[in-house]
Amino acid sequence: MNLTKTIAVICTASIMTGAMAINAMAHSHEKSLADVIAGDHRSDKNKARDQYRHPKETLEFFGLKATMSVVEIWPGGGGWYQEILAPYLNEQGTYYSAGYDLSSEKEYTMKNNGRIAARLASDKALYGKAIVTELVPPEKVTISPAGSVDMVLSFRNFHNWQMGGYERDVLKAVYVALKPGGIFGITDHRSPNSKEKDGYIKPSYLLEVAEEAGFVLVAKSEINANPKDTHHHAKGVWTLPPRLRGDKADHDKMRAIGESDRLTYKFMKPATE
Repeated sequence: MNLTKTIAVICTASIMTGAMAINAMAHSHEKSLADVIAGDHRSDKNKARDQYRHPKETLEFFGLKATMSVVEIWPGGGGWYQEILAPYLNEQGTYYSAGYDLSSEKEYTMKNNGRIAARLASDKALYGKAIVTELVPPEKVTISPAGSVDMVLSFRNFHNWQMGGYERDVLKAVYVALKPGGIFGITDHRSPNSKEKDGYIKPSYLLEVAEEAGFVLVAKSEINANPKDTHHHAKGVWTLPPRLRGDKADHDKMRAIGESDRLTYKFMKPATE
């Protein structure tokens, strides 16, 4: 090999080595989903519920990646999943918090909005890029620019939409927000014999209205199943932890059951319509 070729080989090798080093350095600063879930910013109280909500397994089932643009619908004042999603997406992705009516003067709504705002303002490294939008069906349903996001997630919200009579409005908003091929991931309290306003939903009804909105069911998971849940409680699903709304004499029994039996469904907006 002549001198010119030798120099060229050495230079190429040096460039590749340097690129690999830079790439490795960049990845070393990335937070894995497991890192975020184990983070000190989450309280022990919230972490104690991981055994029922299985956040890592659930989000991996939906296909969440750190580079995605994701809407979380109604994260609530408690922000249980917001404390995971926003920090995980803060560096490389985009996180939308599609919350309650920002102009509402109702005490409950104002309190929840205040808690969300305080959380998102608390730490730029965790929440600095979060985008706040509103979901107030049927008037305010632009949860992100149309066709802009890779994923929309909903955790235990469908029963509220159904009780309010606007579940179709919400599913339409989700469909509009997603890119073609985008994913809608949802969990909720389930019971095949759900009664009106007991907090549970019938899986068959969710499938019906989701398909009506244009979604295709990709997969189901039993990650969040709880066979101990009988689905029949004095105060509906809220009899179980964490609410424990029923008779105090039954609280230990409810704690032994744990949180509700939940479905976990992964829908897709068709890549071609």
